[in-house]
Amino acid sequence: MYRGKLNCAGGALLSSYLIVLLVLLAVIICTVLAIVCVSMKGTICNPGPRKSMSKLLYIRLTLFLPEMVWACLGASWIADGVQCDRAVVNGVIATVVVSWIIILSTVVTIIIVFDPLGGKMAPYSSAVPNHLDSQESSQLLNGLKTAATSVWETRMKFLCCCIGNDDHTRVAFSSTAELFSTYFSDTDLVPSDIAAGLTLLHQQQDSIRNNWEPEEGISHSPGSSQEADLDAELENCHHYMQFAAAAYGWPLYIYRNPFTGLCRIGGDCCRSRTTEYDLVGGDQLNCHFGSILQTTGLQYGDFVHISFHDKVYELPFLVALDHRREAVVVAVRGTMSLQDILTDLSAESETLDLECEVKDCLAHKGISQAARYVYRRLINDGILSQAFSLAPEYRLVIVGHSLGAGAAALLSIMLRKSHPEVRCYAFSPPRGLLSKSLYEYSKNFTVSIVLGKDVIPRLSVTTFEDLKKRILRVIAHCNKPKYKILLYGCWYELFGGDPDNFPTELDGGDHGDLTQPLLGEQSLLTHGSPAYSFSSDSPLESPSKYPPLYPPGRIIHLEEEGTSGRFSCYTAQYTAKWSHESEFNKILIGPKMLTDHMPDILMRALDSVVANRAACVSCPAPGGAPVDMV
Repeated sequence: MYRGKLNCAGGALLSSYLIVLLVLLAVIICTVLAIVCVSMKGTICNPGPRKSMSKLLYIRLTLFLPEMVWACLGASWIADGVQCDRAVVNGVIATVVVSWIIILSTVVTIIIVFDPLGGKMAPYSSAVPNHLDSQESSQLLNGLKTAATSVWETRMKFLCCCIGNDDHTRVAFSSTAELFSTYFSDTDLVPSDIAAGLTLLHQQQDSIRNNWEPEEGISHSPGSSQEADLDAELENCHHYMQFAAAAYGWPLYIYRNPFTGLCRIGGDCCRSRTTEYDLVGGDQLNCHFGSILQTTGLQYGDFVHISFHDKVYELPFLVALDHRREAVVVAVRGTMSLQDILTDLSAESETLDLECEVKDCLAHKGISQAARYVYRRLINDGILSQAFSLAPEYRLVIVGHSLGAGAAALLSIMLRKSHPEVRCYAFSPPRGLLSKSLYEYSKNFTVSIVLGKDVIPRLSVTTFEDLKKRILRVIAHCNKPKYKILLYGCWYELFGGDPDNFPTELDGGDHGDLTQPLLGEQSLLTHGSPAYSFSSDSPLESPSKYPPLYPPGRIIHLEEEGTSGRFSCYTAQYTAKWSHESEFNKILIGPKMLTDHMPDILMRALDSVVANRAACVSCPAPGGAPVDMV
């Protein structure tokens, strides 16, 4: 049927090319099917039935050589412009393109995932030869640590190759690589193991919540003064969240208004800088100014400075006059670029030089550097002085979301001495931000908002280590193949189900036998690693470089009432209560752990809570809602 279509110049060569390609693809498909069948055997902690996997992987890796050669021949044939039937030519072009996509994606995956040191060659490994003296052992361990850090630094530079190579960026790469090598190199897990562990952990947490019964006599109703304070702070949060959202500029505005947003701010994007723009200090405004005006409802003249300069440890921010609340508002933008992610991941602690009575002033390094940058801009460039010269009777309010919330909290601490009336509203701030003493100090002037199961206010190096330990325990105690865990997990995440249907630590209810690491769990850890021996109830231990850190200020938790379902048009309803930081010392797994962090979701939740509380001013407070006023 197609033989006539190959009767052209080079048709015989093309026919041979297609035949060899089909044979090669058949061999590759058979190899991949064999890999899939073998990978379905055994469990995560019992790799014995999968002992032939390494040979199959080497065979598949070997097949990449002829596959790449044939892809090059196809590309060369296309470049020569051989004149044959158009359908045949298009088919060959599509085959070559798909082949190169598969090859390149595989190479990128290998660069990112492959560990050249091997799973057991962790920097904390104690598997050093016995005949080596202590000095030689120390040198070997230090060499392994350096090698592991170098591997992670190479990965980070590959993923973030487009963000430059200045001093701050190099420091951030080094800090991030050290963090990842510290907390990943002592386990023998692959990404699919982690996905299976998160799936099981989510089901375990849901089962605990379903079986939990509140103890009688412990809950108490909030007092009227606490309720009044909560209402007032919710109103303030609802108002100032507009500024925190505005700091994201046009991307968030378009995301929130996909059909009308571009029309509303299109004029500001297209026209050149106007006289009104010249009244405002700043840089790289582009389309941002129009979206900021739309989000805040302010006028051109209400803005003192807007900056969208974005580098590692240097965050965009804006300064505006809020005449409704008589405040000078500083809003710091949250994470929105690779540079911001590197700032987030510079998670080691550093000491803040503060002129206050607080001792042990430790904070997240990356965020404190970003806060210090904004502080220098506000003070050294005279931005705050200009704002207060326009409105000397106004008070200072600092706001931000996510990374911006952490920077805003630290910035308010830095400005506390010169502006004693400063207030800070931190929306979804990171947990790993302040030392215990700074956390207590910040309660006097900082309020944080946390929505539902948002992972960021629960995320710190300490809680991440706790999550790793819990993942190891839950996958070690599950006796099902990984593919069944993942398939059931996908079904559970999409459509729900009974969390008790899958075996976890909860089976049998004998928690007393689980105080020591399980045999399977030990097989997933490198002997001598910090996580190798622990009790599930023991206090978390972090390296001295990563001491326990806490979220800023008093915390308002917006909890979802009931469940909105996975596929439902039901609008979620929320209740607000004061919470203690200890309620956020574990990471909760669930479909909303990431979406609850989105600023537009938080804005809608605040709209709902404030509207419901305003409509129910005369209603009694719910009897079972525990309130822990800090």
